[in-house]
Amino acid sequence: MSTLPDSPEALIAALDLEAHPEGGFFRRHFTSSRHAVVGDESRAMMSCIYYLLTEDSPIGCLHSNRSDIVHFWQGGGALQYTLLTADGALQQTVLGPDLATGQQLQLVVPGGWWKASRLLSGRYGLISEAVCPGFDYGDHRFADAEQIRRDYPQLFPQHWPLLQSLLRS
Repeated sequence: MSTLPDSPEALIAALDLEAHPEGGFFRRHFTSSRHAVVGDESRAMMSCIYYLLTEDSPIGCLHSNRSDIVHFWQGGGALQYTLLTADGALQQTVLGPDLATGQQLQLVVPGGWWKASRLLSGRYGLISEAVCPGFDYGDHRFADAEQIRRDYPQLFPQHWPLLQSLLRS
């Protein structure tokens, strides 16, 4: 039976991860050779990455993607996802192994929703993501404070400290 390395550094080396612009570390390990037409462009049907948050890089900053993404918890500590839905609701879900306390092994984030992640426990938390249609940096955008204040006034001031802590500095 295979086990994950004990240290984040060993896991980063074993999976050949690199720093991610959102925070944490990643590596794309699959891009479909099959394509689909999305709008007026041809796109890979799916792509997959490993994504790792560590004690030294514990936050994946608030961002949005055009594609739907399925997140799969892989190991380490629990990760909390903060989502801003298309209808303006704030949702939080924890990915991790403790199903008895409500943690989940998978999370679907529809395209267009804002999402951020935070390491809750342990030295690292590892997930995989499947993106459909495949990820393209042109479909990705980081949130900024003014935009979130403008688009989600119902969340202020109650949720502002949380949201502010998840914005890219």
